[in-house]
Amino acid sequence: MPIRSKSSLNFRTRPSPTLRAPIGRAIATLKAKAPEWNPTAISEVAAVERDPFRILIACLLSLRTKDETTGPAAERLFRLASTPEAMLRLTPRQIERAIFPVGFYRTKVRVILGVCRDLLERFGGTVPDDLDPLLTLKGVGRKTANLVVTIGFGKPGICVDTHVHRIVNRWGYVRTRTPEATEQALRARLPRRYWIELNDLLVSFGQTICRPISPLCSRCPIERLCPKVGVSRRR
Repeated sequence: MPIRSKSSLNFRTRPSPTLRAPIGRAIATLKAKAPEWNPTAISEVAAVERDPFRILIACLLSLRTKDETTGPAAERLFRLASTPEAMLRLTPRQIERAIFPVGFYRTKVRVILGVCRDLLERFGGTVPDDLDPLLTLKGVGRKTANLVVTIGFGKPGICVDTHVHRIVNRWGYVRTRTPEATEQALRARLPRRYWIELNDLLVSFGQTICRPISPLCSRCPIERLCPKVGVSRRR
């Protein structure tokens, strides 16, 4: 009797783990619990005034900075200036004092002033509402541009930071190595109605429950749905 090669045999392969429920159910469950978690710094800025310029500057301040530092720093700065014109009337030292101790605060002063000049020279002082022109502003990456589009203008976009990247991979909803790849995978798969709210929801969830190391699975409202891909230690 001839021996068939392994390639000709019909093996049953074990499917990769993924969320044991539709993505909409997971998002709805998290939204119901979200009021119990600390809001993100950007959502707090938007709650005061949904101004795209404020959102843009707050996003720049938030890079490599914890929310508990970003929020107060943005508030202090906006008391001094809340438009590109007013920002350019401040000295670098004034801005430094306002935003300290955000990470890389001196570099961020240069970025903020450069962005303000660019907005005035190329966009008439108005923040663009589209991803491509936003990305032409020096110091503005995809995370910041997507947050401005979604939170500042209420337009569809997917902002992927380390929290979003980590969580959707833990869910097995995507299998990607970088936030950039995660954004493209989500754009291809995630229903458009969830795009705007995804970042704010998962950042708050990631800071409170689904932490990078030893997530608090015992407190997670979707623990039974989550395959916990890559989680080796949890509480």
